[in-house]
Order: sequence, then structure tokens, then C-alpha cells
Amino acid sequence: MDIEKVMDDYGDYLLRVAYVYVKNQSTAEDIVQDVLIRYYQRSDQFRDESSLKTYLVKMTVNRSHDYLRSWAHKRILLKEKIIGNKTRKTPERHMIEQETSQSVLTALLSLKLIYREVLVLYYYEESSTVEIADILNCPEATVRTRLQRARVQLKERLEEQEGFLHGFD
Repeated sequence: MDIEKVMDDYGDYLLRVAYVYVKNQSTAEDIVQDVLIRYYQRSDQFRDESSLKTYLVKMTVNRSHDYLRSWAHKRILLKEKIIGNKTRKTPERHMIEQETSQSVLTALLSLKLIYREVLVLYYYEESSTVEIADILNCPEATVRTRLQRARVQLKERLEEQEGFLHGFD
């Protein structure tokens, strides 16, 4: 498959996956660009053991984890804690908020990464627990446990938000 088709078919999807991890539009774009470049350079290594989408999502998740462990990310967090986060709302952020309920997005992003990632992969990406286990390199039982705990935590966070009434059982 040529790179333009891969970008058209999966680019937006991968951008959303990366954004859930790094919570920054430009960083998410950089991660997706890096993933697509690496796929293009090494497309011969793709062995069709899973779907291309699963393969690219796994690459995106791994690259996002790498970024979150990096010194660059830690330096940005430290700077924000010292001087405060004064970033303005970007058009991309506004688009994401329009696509997703602000209350749910806020609650989702407040969850720990291990819970956020399984919810996104399961509900948004519609991956099975087997696929998620493959992407995260963990047992399927762990994925199911994390999903259960994530649902409970998300429900609690949504209930804590003032005026949020949603049949979430």
C-alpha cells in the first residue's frame, strides 16, 4: 500500500490516538508523522500478522509512550508547573471538543494513562480485548481488568462534574 493511501486511511485516526496520550495537538502530529515515516521506511517489515491499522496504532502507542518518558516532555511539564500553562485554545483543540462531549473528554483525560488507553482503544478505536492486549503487550485478562476499572473511574469523574446527568450504568 502506498504511503498516501495509508495517510488518507489512517492519519486522522492515528492523530486522535496520539492526542489521547500526549494531550497536545502539535506533539501528536509529530508522533504520527514519525510513525508514518517509519512505516514508509520499513514497510517491508510488516508481516500481515495483524491488520495494518492495528500495526500502525501499536506503533503510535509505542511512540507516544516514548515521548511521555522523554526528557523533552518532562521539561515541558516542569516549565508549566513553574510558570503556569498559558496556552491558548487552538483550532484543532476546538475541533476535537466539537467532536466529543467536553465533559467526557475532560473526565477521560484525567484518568491515568493505563485506563485512558484501554478506553480509547476499546470504545473509540473499536479494538477487541485481544487486539488491545497485542498493542499494549500485556495479557488479555489485564486489559479486561483495566477496562472494568477505567469504566468505574470514568463514571465517578463524570458524576463529580457539576450538573452532569447522564445515564451511565
